[in-house]
Amino acid sequence: MKRSTAVSRCKSHLTFPSLMGVTSDMVDIAEQPTEPTSAAIRRRTRLRLLSYNIQSGVYTRHFREYVTKGWKQWLPHRERLLNLNRIAEMLYGYDLVGLQEVDSGSLRSGFVDQTEYLAHRARFPHWYGQVNRNMGKIAQHSNGVLSRLQPTRLMEHKLPGLPGRGAILVEFSTSDGKTLGICIIHLALGRRSRGRQLAYIGELLAQYPYLTLMGDFNCNCESREVKELIESTNLRGPSCEMKTFPSWRPRRNLDHILVSPSLAIDTAQVLDYPMSDHLPVSMDVRLPRGVSIQG
Repeated sequence: MKRSTAVSRCKSHLTFPSLMGVTSDMVDIAEQPTEPTSAAIRRRTRLRLLSYNIQSGVYTRHFREYVTKGWKQWLPHRERLLNLNRIAEMLYGYDLVGLQEVDSGSLRSGFVDQTEYLAHRARFPHWYGQVNRNMGKIAQHSNGVLSRLQPTRLMEHKLPGLPGRGAILVEFSTSDGKTLGICIIHLALGRRSRGRQLAYIGELLAQYPYLTLMGDFNCNCESREVKELIESTNLRGPSCEMKTFPSWRPRRNLDHILVSPSLAIDTAQVLDYPMSDHLPVSMDVRLPRGVSIQG
């Protein structure tokens, strides 16, 4: 069964037809200021990564607010845009960001494509949004990716199970003729569906010598499905003590960044930045000595 859609090389334009149902490329945001050479060199050998489930810009402070303020999940409100602005301030320091639960432009977001909005606010020249659950004008449930480096290729995948779950796979060429793959996912709530999805992802990512898998797994690192993924792929990550949910009193580590043994982990942390019901998780990774990202 064919589940993937390849997205061709980036080109320069500001609109993004794929979010309206037409396949297109990632977007280059024109006229962005150049950064110091030292920063550019650092990003060729190292990457600052961040994964964040932003709950479409809704800041939840307690479980009861899922009921008392549940209307915010479906209707526009001023706080949503203010939260996006605060999130954009935090994203500015990263090289690549994987987003979950972004809205691609519907009633609840004030018809703002949140991936594009964050790309503009945080000055990311390349971005892409994957709509996984299209509810028309009511909601556009999506994953997103923001990048300061131009990818060689980008593909989107529909994950096994009920409709509504997907993965974005971004490729970067490296100076040793190999490929760095970075995959952003948002997995199902059910254990059986997650198991099928991670098995599919494990097969999909087996070809990459340099690999990062990030996103909202909806399970902790001690779950059977994650352990099976790690055993089959040799991916590794930080301690299971990095709790991300709920953001106001973190008790579960649902959000993860896993990397292949070929990448060195310099730092990994959960950020105390509660602008959602999840906290963001970040990781600084480094390619082997003498290897750099091309582009």
